[in-house]
Amino acid sequence: MTYGGLFAFIGPISGPFGYAVILIIALLLFGNRLPGMMRSLGRSVVEFRKGVSGVEDGISDVVRSVDDQAKAEMKAENEKKEAEV
Repeated sequence: MTYGGLFAFIGPISGPFGYAVILIIALLLFGNRLPGMMRSLGRSVVEFRKGVSGVEDGISDVVRSVDDQAKAEMKAENEKKEAEV
């Protein structure tokens, strides 16, 4: 019988029970560091969202300025055409 997959090294201890055993071992090994790691992960997610928001705001500003410039140019052209008529 062969075992494949992510946790093939645990062999017959597969399925939900195997994952529970691995989770318990991970908690025993890293339990005291988990709160700090999760706090750091949360801060990273917040910083990432701020960065994405900043990029979106920058893009919106550029689009708005280009749009305003195009409107101003069209208005100037219309005024020029009206003056010629």
